[in-house]
Amino acid sequence: MLRLVISGALMSAPPVRIRDLHYAVGTRPIFAGVDIDVPQGQITAVMGPSGTGKTTLLRLLTGQVAADRGRIELFGKSVGHLDKAGLYALRRRTGMLFQNGALLTDLTVFENVAFPVRAHARLPESVLRRLVLTKLEAVGLRGAAELMPSQLSGGMARRVALARAIVMDPELLIYDEPFVGLDPISMGVIVRLIRELNETLGVTSIVVSHDVEELATIAHRSYLLSEGRVVASGTPDELARSEEPVVRQFMSGAADGPVPFHFPAGDLATDILGQAEQARSRS
Repeated sequence: MLRLVISGALMSAPPVRIRDLHYAVGTRPIFAGVDIDVPQGQITAVMGPSGTGKTTLLRLLTGQVAADRGRIELFGKSVGHLDKAGLYALRRRTGMLFQNGALLTDLTVFENVAFPVRAHARLPESVLRRLVLTKLEAVGLRGAAELMPSQLSGGMARRVALARAIVMDPELLIYDEPFVGLDPISMGVIVRLIRELNETLGVTSIVVSHDVEELATIAHRSYLLSEGRVVASGTPDELARSEEPVVRQFMSGAADGPVPFHFPAGDLATDILGQAEQARSRS
């Protein structure tokens, strides 16, 4: 692992480092110079209004798409320069909780959690069973091992997906909108599990979400994305005290502010009258 000596102290390089990230879809820029560090053993939140590219950032981190410019490092390796084998090796060190859980509907809860282990390791069935049941116990669902995904509530499905994400004992856990669609009780359970996994396993976590209140209770550091850049970073308390207009708008949930309500468009009257003229010309 890369080591840096700073002020006489030996410090580890962060597991995730992003520098000058640029990415566009067609002619639409998504990122235009993003810098992010994710410290070892901490929970880092990535926030931003809808459409700011939070999920796209995770796709770039895991090598599903390639950056147009800049550098993304996971565990000291440049994601953009890895071949397929190197990328798969890097992904085995990472656990992912997908936004919708992404459980395999034809497999039981047990087999959903066992799936990554069966794909990447050859374990005796007795050892595999012990491993899977231990992870299900960690999320409170050992008793649901033989249920099918269709028999689970939304919160239970998210917890099974979390058990699957940690079954390979990853060094990095990535959560993509883990609170979406959950009732307050289920949301509280997921928040507690994220915190407990970070504390007991010492795993490094990235939580992508727009749920300000929940993130404030678990994040050590937060980054706020807007218009392709990091517009603010710091502890949740520091962001809450920020006087920057875009930060205040997001943290308070205000409708009016630097982040516009309307997607860019031409003049409304011109659009409506133009369409009316075209309709008359065709009749």
